[in-house]
Amino acid sequence: MYRFLLSRQWVILTLVALALIPTMIELGFWQFHRHERRVAQNTLIADNLKASPVPVEELSSPGHVVPRADYWRRVTATGTFDTAHEVVVRRRTSSDDRVGAHVLTPLVLKDGRIVLVNRGWVPGAANQRDYPDVPPAPKGEVTVAGRLKADETTGASGIKDLKGLPDRQVMLISSRQQAELIGREVLGGYIEQTEPEAAGGSPEQIAEPDHDSIGAHMAYAVQWWLFAAGVPVGWIVLARREKRDLENGTADGTTATGDGGGDGDAPDGTAPEATQEDGSAIQATSPR
Repeated sequence: MYRFLLSRQWVILTLVALALIPTMIELGFWQFHRHERRVAQNTLIADNLKASPVPVEELSSPGHVVPRADYWRRVTATGTFDTAHEVVVRRRTSSDDRVGAHVLTPLVLKDGRIVLVNRGWVPGAANQRDYPDVPPAPKGEVTVAGRLKADETTGASGIKDLKGLPDRQVMLISSRQQAELIGREVLGGYIEQTEPEAAGGSPEQIAEPDHDSIGAHMAYAVQWWLFAAGVPVGWIVLARREKRDLENGTADGTTATGDGGGDGDAPDGTAPEATQEDGSAIQATSPR
């Protein structure tokens, strides 16, 4: 009764099921690894935000690539803002998803080197080619505290580094690009300013990164694995149902053809005897 499994329909169905099982298992592990990375990142952010602040010169230098272990480390820097070389980073959103720009101002350290400081978010200008209204940076020597971040790249951020932008507008925060524009040594990475707070709340400081939520990756992983387990179960259920339907069909066919003779013939194939009105039998005779 299982010979139907060799039919074209069932061969295709079986091959599809065999292909789906490893695919769903792999998708489950993909989501599981994303869950692990999210948990690891949350732990890193929380630990670095709790760590005592250190001078930025201890963690970065000109041309330095900030390692992931130092992302969001609390750092300090003392110097004077160079507003002449200040730029804005286009197409950045605020905490409530308004589109605007980040204000990137070089801070000249005591040794003459520069560290880039992201002072926060401001609304964009009405015309995208115009420079937005940016509150002036504090004058004189100032000590800035914030979170250390790595230089942005298109590969990591997904943001295209467009060319031909208006003067003093950029797409990515890059210490190398700014070093070329300024003509001085710039420490790798940049500081996401948290202190001091800007007067009047502008620029709007960038919110602390989320390190509490873990997303739904683990739930998605479990779902994919349940789907993978359900494929063979579903295949077995369908196969048994097909077998039962075939058995029922065969039984119905046998019953229909085995209910006795037809058209009133006797079991031995002879014509039945006729009877008179008084009930006596009339012998059937064959025609001559």
